[in-house]
Amino acid sequence: MSSCSSRALTILSTVFGACGLLLVGVAVSTDYWLIMVEGIILQQNQSMEVKMALHSGLWRVCFVAGSENGRCVASEYFTEPEIEITTENTANILKMVRTATPFPMVSLLFVFTAFIISNIGHIRPQRTILAFVSGIFFILSGLSLVVGLVLYISSINDEVMNRPREPEQFFNYHYGWSFAFAASSFLLKEGAGVLSVYLFMKRYAEEEMYRPHPAIYRPRLSEGSDYSGQYLHPESSWPPPKRGRSTSEASSDISIQLNQTPPAPPKCTLQRGALI
Repeated sequence: MSSCSSRALTILSTVFGACGLLLVGVAVSTDYWLIMVEGIILQQNQSMEVKMALHSGLWRVCFVAGSENGRCVASEYFTEPEIEITTENTANILKMVRTATPFPMVSLLFVFTAFIISNIGHIRPQRTILAFVSGIFFILSGLSLVVGLVLYISSINDEVMNRPREPEQFFNYHYGWSFAFAASSFLLKEGAGVLSVYLFMKRYAEEEMYRPHPAIYRPRLSEGSDYSGQYLHPESSWPPPKRGRSTSEASSDISIQLNQTPPAPPKCTLQRGALI
């Protein structure tokens, strides 16, 4: 039962980690994090005319309507791109979301490291500590990603709330599937981290269960002792063979025996002529 549960934890942590790595990789490399539509409302027939529509990611902005239709521009982090944007608030949104870019990149690095360490730990399960290390990296990756998502959402909400409300203009925005992939990868990475830590606990408990108790080993007495280094192994002989006695030890034993032997009582002799 224990081996089945460990195998199930191994499979689940691998699947969760691989899916989390795949989703965050796709999210970081695509440009459908945010979709914005901006235009004016025509008073004659109460219809809407789209002036600008775009979808943006962490690295570029693509226009699908307006004067820049069909053009994709890389997100410049040090210089301003030469594009025509209808309102200043839309431009500010594109600027503010750049502050959240480092966190998904750090998350991608952490989850890649965790996935490599996790696979090495599955190949060599005797190295129990690798499961714990990979779990920590999975959890750190999820935390880094969620910090980036919170900054991304808060920066957009701040600019939208500060946007002037005019009746003849409309503005609409929503998050795209790249953002959904990033949010889903957070759940998968946290799940992989928890499973990896739990797998470490299971393997550690199994090692402690099958580890020999220290009491079965005989203590090491000294370097010169006859019993030093003797353990209870089937191939070892116990007790050890007696070593030969030296001449000094034999003579010492003889002298001790002579000293401890009581003197013999005197014999009574009958002399001739003692009896009359």
